[in-house]
Amino acid sequence: MGQTLTQMAETLRDADKKVQLIYAFNASGKTRLSREFRELIDPKTDERGGNHRPKVLYYNAFTEDLFYWDNDLDGDVQRKLLIQPNRFTQLIFDTLSTFGIDDAIVKRFQHYANDKLTPRFSPDFSEVAFSLDTGDDSNIDHVKLSKGEERTFVWSVFHCLLDQVLSTRSISELDQRDTAHFNNLEYIFIDDPVSSLDENHLIQLAVDVAELIKKSDGDGGLRFIVTTHSPLFFNVLFNELNNKTCYMLNRLDDGTFELEAKDGGSNKSFSYHLYLKQTLEQAIAADKIERFHFTLLRNLYEKTSSFLGYPQWSQLLPADQKLYLNRIIQFTSHSTLSNEVIREPSPQEKQTVKLLLDHLRANYRYWQEEAPNG
Repeated sequence: MGQTLTQMAETLRDADKKVQLIYAFNASGKTRLSREFRELIDPKTDERGGNHRPKVLYYNAFTEDLFYWDNDLDGDVQRKLLIQPNRFTQLIFDTLSTFGIDDAIVKRFQHYANDKLTPRFSPDFSEVAFSLDTGDDSNIDHVKLSKGEERTFVWSVFHCLLDQVLSTRSISELDQRDTAHFNNLEYIFIDDPVSSLDENHLIQLAVDVAELIKKSDGDGGLRFIVTTHSPLFFNVLFNELNNKTCYMLNRLDDGTFELEAKDGGSNKSFSYHLYLKQTLEQAIAADKIERFHFTLLRNLYEKTSSFLGYPQWSQLLPADQKLYLNRIIQFTSHSTLSNEVIREPSPQEKQTVKLLLDHLRANYRYWQEEAPNG
């Protein structure tokens, strides 16, 4: 019998650690845990109370939902992103008004997304319009962002808000701070900010998060909880941060949860390569191979080649079909056209997944579980 999410939130609170890094597979309860933790530390009262000084600052899917689109359905021209007022966004509005961090948000967003895409806040900061520089001395105004760009923008807002929080709290004398809004903060809870980033930007974001945490080293009253489903994000934070405790969040069959203490990177801590292998084997056995399984297969090949010291993962492919199989995996794991994503893999493509997994298992055995001694 494990813990309820409320009990688990109490465990995180009582751990009294500077940084708690949690890995969990998708649908394991990360986002609900962040909500339970917020309710435990800083229960919701008057959401519109302007003088509330939060104890928890958190980023999760609910944070993203506070930003929503007015698509101008009548004119189809004045599209803009609106910001729902509540305690969290009021803190954003106050910080924008006091410190003028909108320029920093623009730069952060363009760094992660597109340097030609510029957000512009309204005077009261309650809405944002986006323009696209076309490169010919003109702009396309009121651009509608993709879902990935939208998430990146919300993260950029949070990042810059947190950066200002840490800068303000670095001033030890309370009466010397430009605002008292951040004085009561005890926790920063960051839940999986990586869902819309490619690998390079994901690494950069992890480094940026680590730098923010390091910036708070002199602030003994502020603690961080970071959850992720990305082994790469987990690994970068694990390597960048010294003073941390690592866990794996598991959802048990009876509906309860457990936090399993871990020590090491993703493969050492929770055998992510074995999880990939198991997921592919289950899909093959049930004849339920989908397009994303090619991405998992490529990921497994990449991890194996990296461990064994091969410069390229494609060097592990069967020699007599290397070029052909490389093209299949490259195409199916990086398809961008909607009809390619939706179309179910053909029987031949499904057979390719089985063939390549069998080949890896038969010829490169480093990632297989060893039998216990005795």
